[in-house]
Amino acid sequence: MLSPSFAAPRLFPAVHDLGVRRIGELLGLEPVEYPTTRHQGSPAERAADLMAAYADPAIRAVFATIGGDDQITVLPHLDPAPFVADPKPFFGYSDNTNILNWLSLHGVPAYHGGSTMVHLARGGGADPEHLTSLRAALFETVDLEITPVAEFSDEELDWADPAALTRSAPRVSSPGFHWHRADRVVTGPAWGGNLEILHWNLAANRWIKPSDAYAGSVLLLETSEEMPPAGEVFRMLRNAGERGLLEQFPAVLVATAKASNLQNRPPQEDRARYRDEQRDAVLRALAAYHPSAMAVFGVDFGHTAPQWILPYGGRMTVDGPGRRIIAHY
Repeated sequence: MLSPSFAAPRLFPAVHDLGVRRIGELLGLEPVEYPTTRHQGSPAERAADLMAAYADPAIRAVFATIGGDDQITVLPHLDPAPFVADPKPFFGYSDNTNILNWLSLHGVPAYHGGSTMVHLARGGGADPEHLTSLRAALFETVDLEITPVAEFSDEELDWADPAALTRSAPRVSSPGFHWHRADRVVTGPAWGGNLEILHWNLAANRWIKPSDAYAGSVLLLETSEEMPPAGEVFRMLRNAGERGLLEQFPAVLVATAKASNLQNRPPQEDRARYRDEQRDAVLRALAAYHPSAMAVFGVDFGHTAPQWILPYGGRMTVDGPGRRIIAHY
């Protein structure tokens, strides 16, 4: 277990400890912490811990505790050698899109999702969808259908409140998947992640392959608790389109957008409107830069709960006519 971004276990040790216990209880794994897991280390120190985990043959999977906002500064300190020598699975999302993309750049598959403090340490228990896909990623070779959920939540609980250890946030009915141009079957490696972080990587222009290297891939897109407005979502995608990147992806999976946080809890109708506006922004960008692309909206792999764990660099199938999404673990 590592904190390659924000060392949240330092501030919320009880929540972190709950996630540690559940790694043992639910997955049968022995948790191992590195020095910067509970200490806000420098970028170089966090990179050293990450490399140490990959260099240790006894470590068979690496979990990020949570995301953050500065992981891009860790990347220059990473040596690809231990990652390529022992390409064990890495689990994380949000700011961990930096590491997911960096691993993909060096040919090391990983998994989008699975930060331990957010989903394993949920007070009311880990969600079945999360555990099913996490176990598949860790232990199985299987084709798993990613299905719509009946209910979801984009609420946050205050981790400083002891109640966060015993209950989960309230849920509402899920609108399910929304399909656009569902006229083909696409199978390819998945790439993408948090849109804001991808935009930072594109701006740095250091860790991104030439655009045509992503041809035929399935694009994963999700947005964070910072809730970027629809206009900004469009502009970020427009920039990717101008780079020639959007046209490479015949299928795009867009996560259910998080539309509330601890500081801002709009009414449910406002949240639904926000998600509709985000969908329209994505469709506007696709219309301009890849009008034939197939897209599926409302897939649960981002900052909402439940969260499916999806391959990153591994294959996914998006079956438009069959209205099915399959993750190949």
